[in-house]
Amino acid sequence: MDVHNVEMVMSAVSPSQYPTDGRAEFALVGRSNVGKSSLTNTLINRKNFARTSGQPGKTQTLNFYDVEGKLYFVDVPGYGYAKVSKKKREAFGQMIETYISSRKQLRGVISLVDARHKPSEEDIMMYNWLAYYNIPVLLVATKSDKIARGKLNQSESIIKKAVDFDAENSDFQFFSSVTKSGKDEVWQWIEDRL
Repeated sequence: MDVHNVEMVMSAVSPSQYPTDGRAEFALVGRSNVGKSSLTNTLINRKNFARTSGQPGKTQTLNFYDVEGKLYFVDVPGYGYAKVSKKKREAFGQMIETYISSRKQLRGVISLVDARHKPSEEDIMMYNWLAYYNIPVLLVATKSDKIARGKLNQSESIIKKAVDFDAENSDFQFFSSVTKSGKDEVWQWIEDRL
């Protein structure tokens, strides 16, 4: 998709605050420093539209970005960040579960993991939870430019094995915000579900 117009239209914490126009939505989930903002900025051809923060765990609401008046990207609070209190983490969990398990407009979830590391316990839990709800998942391994070309297959294998990858409901894609590799494939996955 050729993107020229993007606008953050709302931040929501409960269903009464979600958009009501019925457009398709794609949620982005991942650990706090995995590169969600970098992926979003790359997809929408902006440098700093989705703010990359030196302070992980900053997003505390579901942020809805209107993309070309055609769909929404929904930035979900990052998980696994230690400085957020247990009570707040539970509240995030409830907010995210309510959104992901009940939202009819949700066409798929882009779940980000760091290509350089084995997925964390939270990454695995998130992936399994999405599988439980039968939500189409694009598992995106970010920062792939930091891995030697010859090691990509090994990295993919480690990630897929760790999450118990389900090829029926999931797709896999390497991505780099530095080289932009994977950008077109992520867009293709989104457009296939519009």
